[in-house]
Amino acid sequence: MSLLYTNARILIVDDDEDDFIITSEYIQSIPGNSFNIAWSKNYNDALNTLLAGEFDLYFVDYRLGAKSGVDFLKEAMSHNREEPIVLLTGKGNYEVDIQAMQLGAVDYLIKTDLSVEKMERCIRYALERAGTLKALKANERKYRSIFEKSKDVVFVTDYALNFKDVNEAILNLLGYEKGEVLNMNLCDLVDQPLYRTSLLQSIQDRNEVNDWELLMNTKDGEKKYCILTLTIEDSDKVDGYVQGIIHDITNLKKEEKATLQGEKLAAAGRLVRTIAHEVRNPLNNITLSVEQMQQDIKDEAMQLYMDIIKRNGKRINDLISELLNTSRPSETTLERYTLQNILDDVIAASIDRLTLKKIKLQVSYPNNILEVLADREKLKLALLNIVINAIEAMEEQSGLLSVSLQQVNNNVLLVIADNGCGISDENISRLFEPYFTQKRNGVGLGLTFTLNILQAHKANIEVTSKPNMGTSFNITFPLAG
Repeated sequence: MSLLYTNARILIVDDDEDDFIITSEYIQSIPGNSFNIAWSKNYNDALNTLLAGEFDLYFVDYRLGAKSGVDFLKEAMSHNREEPIVLLTGKGNYEVDIQAMQLGAVDYLIKTDLSVEKMERCIRYALERAGTLKALKANERKYRSIFEKSKDVVFVTDYALNFKDVNEAILNLLGYEKGEVLNMNLCDLVDQPLYRTSLLQSIQDRNEVNDWELLMNTKDGEKKYCILTLTIEDSDKVDGYVQGIIHDITNLKKEEKATLQGEKLAAAGRLVRTIAHEVRNPLNNITLSVEQMQQDIKDEAMQLYMDIIKRNGKRINDLISELLNTSRPSETTLERYTLQNILDDVIAASIDRLTLKKIKLQVSYPNNILEVLADREKLKLALLNIVINAIEAMEEQSGLLSVSLQQVNNNVLLVIADNGCGISDENISRLFEPYFTQKRNGVGLGLTFTLNILQAHKANIEVTSKPNMGTSFNITFPLAG
């Protein structure tokens, strides 16, 4: 035996001292032993010793007065004790043997059949089995802890992708309680129909799905960008299962979108400044030439043409100036302001338009004051532009404009939503580009100007829309520190 086993602490629980002496002599006769053997003749004392974890191995007599060794096993099981217990009896009883094994006894020994060899083999087996089980349970606790505490959604399904187990991260990501998800199929959470139809086929054909980027629906109807990975464990259709991970990349996608948007605006700004420079030089020459010619021409008809040229030249110059203003990073002076007050000013400035079109207004503010660092007038212009666009997108009398504020951690989320004509997916990606507009008489610089101002306020903007259902501008400001 290894030192680990020979130094084991052993408790013999028997109300008969003679039986204790006989049992302990067998143990002490094992070659090379250095066991620490103790005796307990009282059931309750032995039970308290077990619960305190004072010994490595227990030999328990079947008969202990009013109690029995089976009762001892039941108590050990109810308290999740992992120490090995060997049941001793004066004579063999098959039913007691089976019951003892079912209750977790590592062995069942008949006192009259004991020998040094049997005792050595029993102790060695019991301690080795206890060590193996302890290591297995430690690993189980470790991996269960990883499973439960993971920030990603970790789950197990059957081959049809019906959920069998899932960690609590599902609540934070998609808003579902664990019990709700266990009655669902993984495909129920996927937004895109194409992915729903191909997901099951892919896992069955390839035994895995690697890093699929897809949209998943939350319980509240929100959509989140996620990475899905699936793997079949054990190809046996009876015992096999599918394990998977859902990783939330919504914030990453938003940051990528904001970065791309900023890069597009920066590129557009460089192009605008180059073109403006190239256009203004010949335009200045044309304007100077017209002014010189006007001094020498006396013909009224020719003067009329000169005025047309001069007037349109000025118009071109004004358009270039406006375009340059929208393409430059907005210079702002930021001070602490209450966002509720700024929104009140925006609503007051648009109230006539709302009244004329008979559009309903819903405003929702939290009770606490939300302060942001802002250039008050410029931020008012940016938000007013969004509100006016929303009003113009809605039908008279049936329109509904919603303005809501809420604090999300250290940020403020402003949502300006309408139930108007909406914007197609194709046009949403171009929404903030200079000169892109869906209005008949629009120039297409308003939202470019708005985005410039919001970026100067370190605000993130996300637009969601469905044609004929409405549009929502979700703007996130950092709270003033």
